[in-house]
Amino acid sequence: MAGRALKKTARPAGRPAGETHHHIELTLITGLSGAGKSHALAAFEDAGFFCIDNLPPQMILPAAELFSHEGSKVEKVAVVSDVRGGQYFEEIERCLKDLDSKGIKYRLLFLEAADEVLLRRFKETRRPHPLSVHGDIFEGIKRERQMLAGLKLRADWVIDTTEMNVHELRASVVESVVPTGSMNMVVSLVSFGFKYGTPLDADLILDVRFLPNPNYEPSLKGLTGINPAVRDYVMNTMATQEFLDRLMPLYDYLLPKYQAEGKSNLTIGIGCTGGHHRSVAIAERLAARYRKQNFNVLLRHRDIEKE
Repeated sequence: MAGRALKKTARPAGRPAGETHHHIELTLITGLSGAGKSHALAAFEDAGFFCIDNLPPQMILPAAELFSHEGSKVEKVAVVSDVRGGQYFEEIERCLKDLDSKGIKYRLLFLEAADEVLLRRFKETRRPHPLSVHGDIFEGIKRERQMLAGLKLRADWVIDTTEMNVHELRASVVESVVPTGSMNMVVSLVSFGFKYGTPLDADLILDVRFLPNPNYEPSLKGLTGINPAVRDYVMNTMATQEFLDRLMPLYDYLLPKYQAEGKSNLTIGIGCTGGHHRSVAIAERLAARYRKQNFNVLLRHRDIEKE
């Protein structure tokens, strides 16, 4: 199903051929070009993993052995290896067998998406597909999907990013793949305009339409809540201060409770009329506060560019 992370049956770790001096937690990330591997890697980096992008398969085992040496301070490693490695990538199956034979345990994350979505993403970025011939992106996608079919079957986790944006992808990786305890709960703050509808994925909705509206000030109407003048207009009022004095203690109480309950991602929607001024300013204030409290905060202003 699109947008869902699918867990595969655990793969045998192989027969250890020798002992490693230092245990490492190794995650290998691969999948279709354009499916979001770099964004998945960023989620691991936020969780404190040592991250390597575009590593040829032949280098995976030497890197794992290097990090496994006694005295190494690296404990968690995430590696992206994909068809950008050219002919070297064809040997990835043998490289995985080498890891098994050495007794080096690893987890394999595979990212995919529908062909039409991958095609659109490549057209939007104007980047060539690594397997395309004469600029035929669709043919490159088809060849890559065939090449990776066996690798997908080996994966511990398969995430279909067809219907995901960047923030949802990272949240899915954190929730499904990043080990529990590696990072604090992800707090996704989404400013929006009620005139465009509420965010479908929001756990909590905050309506700030009662606050003073900069839209009625000619000098502020064309600006957004990121602008200092708009921010000061919204924040430096008695109504806003009284509101924050009540809101902040509530969220200070709720967020640790959600995290203790095991929730890995909490999405809070902050809405005003158009999603340009008040909701943006309040979302920015909340983001700054909870980043200081070591939550992994994702901030998105959904409607800030809409007229």
